[in-house]
Amino acid sequence: MAHPAFSASNVAVVTGGASGIGLAAATRFASMGLKVAIADLGKDKLHAAHALVAQQSDGENVIAVETDVTKFDDLQRLQATVEQKFGGIDILMNNAGIQPGSSIFDTSRWDQIIAVNLFGVIRGCQVFGPSMIERQRPGLIINTGSKQGITTPPGDPAYNVSKSGMKTFTEALQHELRNTSNCHVTAHLFIPGFVYTPLVAGNRVEKPAGAWTPEETVDFMLERVSAGDFYILCPDNDVSRSIDERRILWAVNDIIKNRPALSRWHPDYQGEFAEFLKRSD
Repeated sequence: MAHPAFSASNVAVVTGGASGIGLAAATRFASMGLKVAIADLGKDKLHAAHALVAQQSDGENVIAVETDVTKFDDLQRLQATVEQKFGGIDILMNNAGIQPGSSIFDTSRWDQIIAVNLFGVIRGCQVFGPSMIERQRPGLIINTGSKQGITTPPGDPAYNVSKSGMKTFTEALQHELRNTSNCHVTAHLFIPGFVYTPLVAGNRVEKPAGAWTPEETVDFMLERVSAGDFYILCPDNDVSRSIDERRILWAVNDIIKNRPALSRWHPDYQGEFAEFLKRSD
């Protein structure tokens, strides 16, 4: 049974909604009869996304609002626009994210990555959350995280830090919500696997066999949210849930066993990790 927030005529806001997972979510919400606000940057991209999503619904039930999630005023304007058009908001999907690449000592991209991926989510929740709680209706706040924010592989530290911080924030948010009187809003950490989106496509023009489509990923998210999951850990065609669990367990055991940081990628531990991955205990 679908979560009550997914009921027809309810209102969903999707940041980063003009492409990839965000666009797939906005399209899926519209097909379920929800009123949808797509928030993103780029007028042409927003126009194309609006046209696509509106095919699933009455065009009057879809709006596209140019929004920079790093700007508090933009988020407040987005909220006011949606409430004026549709009324109160039932679903907030904080999905906007960037991954331009980063390194430890090159500071050129850190501020923007943290501003979009972490503070864009925090500010989104701070702007929309109080009014969602006040409505005393079933509501959802879905924050799009990453497995890189949990196992933190080397190679893109700014992105990892942003997604790790978002994981911590979303856990704290859910704790706050469940301890708020008369609150019927829940938070969920959406953790996609390998998904073929513009963010990861690079020069590829065809979906790799190991990747899921954004639509497959969103359908899994809807199923697991309705089942009550907080951690929505998505598999893909290459990585099963059991492999994800082993990788996460290994990362946690770095602390417990006092191993070197990121020992999974340390030459002295690669054999041990390979054997650990094969076990089922």
